Amino acid sequence: MSRVLITGAAGFLGSHLCDRFIKEGHQVVAMDNLITGNIKNLEHLFSLEEFEFFHHDVSNYVHVSGDLDYILHFASPASPIDYLKIPIQTLKVSSLGTHNLLGLAKAKSAKILVASTSEVYGDPLEHPQSESYWGNVNPIGPRGVYDEAKRFQEAMTMAYHTFHGLEIAIVRIFNTYGPRMRLNDGRVLPAFIGQALRGEDLTVFGDGSQTRSFCYVDDLVEGIYRLLFADYPYPVNIGNPDEITILDFAEEIIKLTGTDQKIIFKDLPKDDPMQRRPNIDKAREILGWEPKVSRSEGLKVTYEYFKSLTEEDLYKKEHNDFTKYIRK
Repeated sequence: MSRVLITGAAGFLGSHLCDRFIKEGHQVVAMDNLITGNIKNLEHLFSLEEFEFFHHDVSNYVHVSGDLDYILHFASPASPIDYLKIPIQTLKVSSLGTHNLLGLAKAKSAKILVASTSEVYGDPLEHPQSESYWGNVNPIGPRGVYDEAKRFQEAMTMAYHTFHGLEIAIVRIFNTYGPRMRLNDGRVLPAFIGQALRGEDLTVFGDGSQTRSFCYVDDLVEGIYRLLFADYPYPVNIGNPDEITILDFAEEIIKLTGTDQKIIFKDLPKDDPMQRRPNIDKAREILGWEPKVSRSEGLKVTYEYFKSLTEEDLYKKEHNDFTKYIRK
């Protein structure tokens, strides 16, 4: 039974990864500082002997007793509303945090997979975006704290591979959705569904002609799982190439929810990418992976999840009280 450390474990993606690794028979060490993660995402795992949780910020020194076979570094704010609110922490978790975890991987002789992002491509001049594209990023713009932190993370991870011979994997994640997303995280899908559920008009920034490509979380987790066990140290795009404009997506959400909200338009935020679509040729070739869940199917499941939230969930921030889960 392999032992796996997953950072950012209480977040949207991290919690689904914990589920997958538990299901596959691994021991999971989960770590999160709960700044943007929600402990509720993990509460179903706390009773399991093969699961343990550490409330810790990986930007500080990371110690884990015992053997580790794999590390998955998913700790980071991942939406504009978060990394604009906590820019310094965003920079630190992908720089200092990555350095700490690379050192831990080296000490434990563990393979490490780091979560990079399609944001390393910035507002791309190449479409669709392939891993060979170097990107079009504004390093001092409002999104730079996230974009440049992830680019640095990739560079440091590759340096540990070339200099120390560390086993690594780098996943570039494109827009992902599914249950456990936070309604208030500022990303377009929860924003639209949250507005629909609250009876508010849907807000589209710009004229809505900008595009995104949405991948259902189960598909993403499958791609990440395959990448961890592949022998390939270079970045791999994982995402769904089914591209849609934001305006068309807003209309899809209105149809899905059966609401009659209007669509209102606001100014486009600075440096907001106009196009986003992954080239997944590498994932197909190296991992034998491609997305299976259609957007219509995934949206139905996601909408049902959001509908199940309480009134407090719809209007208030989450509370993170993990102390009740500590084993006495």
